[in-house]
Amino acid sequence: MRLATVRRPDGMHAAVGDDAGWVVLDEADAQELIGSPVWRTRARAALRHPARVELGGHELANPIPRPSKVFCCGLNYRDHIVETGRPVPEFPTLFAKFADTLTGAEDDIVVRNTDKLDWEAELAVVIGADVHRADREQAEAAILGYAVSNDISMRDWQQRTLQWLQGKAFDATTPVGPWVVTADELDPRDGLRITCAVNGELVQDSDTSELVFDAADLVAYVSQITVLRPGDIVLTGTPGGVALGMTEPRWLRDGDVVTTEIAGIGALRNTIRFDEEP
Repeated sequence: MRLATVRRPDGMHAAVGDDAGWVVLDEADAQELIGSPVWRTRARAALRHPARVELGGHELANPIPRPSKVFCCGLNYRDHIVETGRPVPEFPTLFAKFADTLTGAEDDIVVRNTDKLDWEAELAVVIGADVHRADREQAEAAILGYAVSNDISMRDWQQRTLQWLQGKAFDATTPVGPWVVTADELDPRDGLRITCAVNGELVQDSDTSELVFDAADLVAYVSQITVLRPGDIVLTGTPGGVALGMTEPRWLRDGDVVTTEIAGIGALRNTIRFDEEP
């Protein structure tokens, strides 16, 4: 099952879908939908409806617009760790984002005041139930599903201090989507191909079996620190191939199109726009 938040002529709506198409619901977004204890029953009933609609890319907003927490893991793919020259970590390297950082699957990413804009394809984990101080089995049961993301990073801001947050938390720079695929549909441990292309040129190509800490590991670890609730998001890190790891980095520029894809989930297509106004 797929869960989306869509822009329609009469406003924003949740939608549920499968290979046959989409059914648009009354709820304002997918996060509102999953807040109901009977959402699965409602979604399955909607998918029995024979009338389906097709959705264009620009209709797909960020499916989870109001997470209370967004946790991110750095240095979590073995090939990315190699390109940074660092040892494999014993514990996850965590930082946070905010809901304002997120944007939709085909929305433009508008930035300013950076000369080192980088791409980072990521698997996003969406929480579906309260989870606190969980073991791995409990953490896995609390995962609603998975989406595609890209942690577009301002490396010049990130490298100003030892803390990464300021290069990672600019408004509307982290696309998520194009929808959430529920966890019963796939398992990232099987190795889902994850790629990023810039203007059609493949720059990242790996699979999720390369994760040092997988989705359940990260949810269990974060839950020792704080309770995670339905709609919260955990970004699992990026594979090798980022601009920062290049001998001569090729930073993103105005008009570049960044395509981020994970097999079995979907693809994002975001255009970079530089706002040079004072």
